[in-house]
Amino acid sequence: MAFLGIDLGTSGLRALLVDATGAPIGSVEHRYATAQPKPGWSEQDPDDWIVALKDAVGNLRKIYPEFSKVKGIGVSGHMHGAVLLDADATPIRPCIMWNDTRSHNEAARLDAMPAVRAISGNISFPGFTAPKLEWMRNHEPTNYSRIAKVLLPAGYLNSYLTGEYVSDVSDSAGTGWLDVGQRDWSETLLAAGQMVPNQMPRLVEGCEVAGHLRNELASEWGLTGPVVVAGGAADNAAAACGIGAVSEGQGFVSLGTSGVLLLARDRCNPMPETAVHTFCHAVPDRWYQMGVMLSATDALNWLSRICGQTPAALSNALGDELRPPGTVRFLPYLSGERTPHNDPHIRGAFTGLGTDTTLAELTRAVLEGVAFGLRDCAETMKTAGSGLEELHIVGGGAASRYWTQLIATLLDLRLSMPEGGDYGAALGAARLAIVAANDACPKDVMHPPIQKEIIVPRFDLTTVFDDAYEGFRQAYPAIKSIQ
Repeated sequence: MAFLGIDLGTSGLRALLVDATGAPIGSVEHRYATAQPKPGWSEQDPDDWIVALKDAVGNLRKIYPEFSKVKGIGVSGHMHGAVLLDADATPIRPCIMWNDTRSHNEAARLDAMPAVRAISGNISFPGFTAPKLEWMRNHEPTNYSRIAKVLLPAGYLNSYLTGEYVSDVSDSAGTGWLDVGQRDWSETLLAAGQMVPNQMPRLVEGCEVAGHLRNELASEWGLTGPVVVAGGAADNAAAACGIGAVSEGQGFVSLGTSGVLLLARDRCNPMPETAVHTFCHAVPDRWYQMGVMLSATDALNWLSRICGQTPAALSNALGDELRPPGTVRFLPYLSGERTPHNDPHIRGAFTGLGTDTTLAELTRAVLEGVAFGLRDCAETMKTAGSGLEELHIVGGGAASRYWTQLIATLLDLRLSMPEGGDYGAALGAARLAIVAANDACPKDVMHPPIQKEIIVPRFDLTTVFDDAYEGFRQAYPAIKSIQ
């Protein structure tokens, strides 16, 4: 018996094959492009996701004979994207992505309605789905009039797999239409955005059976017997399942395209005024709170493109030994910011540059700027009642020893580095499939990984980094005033 976890990421799709215990067998990845037709816009073609899925499955079948034993599939995906289908189930336009900020005016209008924060538990951010639909109503009325169903990216893959319109509550919590406490669509929130319930997919928990793989696909993929498709999860909820963070206080720091600080919660206790997200978890009766910065490894990738060196080469040039903060500062707001500023307009900046500034100093400033941004998230989450203790650290940026030690020092937290393998969203999605197919207890499947290493703070540098962080905080209003 085998299970398939699919992670529909911002830059590519990853498909992970695991055995009945959840141990990885192998994985493949396929990338796709993001279009940016205007500043602040970000779009993808949903058909590209289907092509990537087909290629991934084809490669898994060739490489791993165990694929023929797949009995369950789980899908995770980047949140908030608006996949809009007409009456023939055809996408009307490209998907407007999570990091698209065009709907900032519509988001502000929705956010000003008293019911929005009270019911959704969150600020109406420009990246959420509801403001995107309001933007379409105002700017693309013909397309808007054709909308029969609104799906999220993971939900679109689920519909391709099962032929049904279904979404899990963790992903749907980021639309701006879900009552996060009740884990159901809110007619009040839908009406605020002039949407109606029948435009929404059916809701399930992430570890529930959402449907079964269509017979045509099962035959095409060489699979026999019923193949369960789980509800799946939003990317960070799935990552939490992959790292075993499903109970109160368990969590992680993620250095991916965006930067995330996530804690699982046993109850729903939103504080939207803090710009901390409160979303449903992918397992029943659990929620999570999350601070998000929009540019983490994306900031290092940006510097990489500018200077023509790989991100790994840039970070490796700093070595492993953490140094005191440099004199160059970087504000990592390349695509605006969420926690704590909720500012789609702010943009990044370097300060303290001189004729003697080196590439290594710019790299160091970028890593420090992202770490300062995560400290912003941590400080804000503390005001929302979240207690921060030891956390896991995951994501591509965690490969940099310098960066992880820097974050541990700035957060004043021990960071647990998982031993080997990838404990990200694809594994979480596969674990959800295991639970759904076997009617298993989530805690029995979503256990924490073995620790490879504990990254401890550099206490001898705590004071100088605290001082540097205060300077970073003061830089935001200064930069804001001139942009």
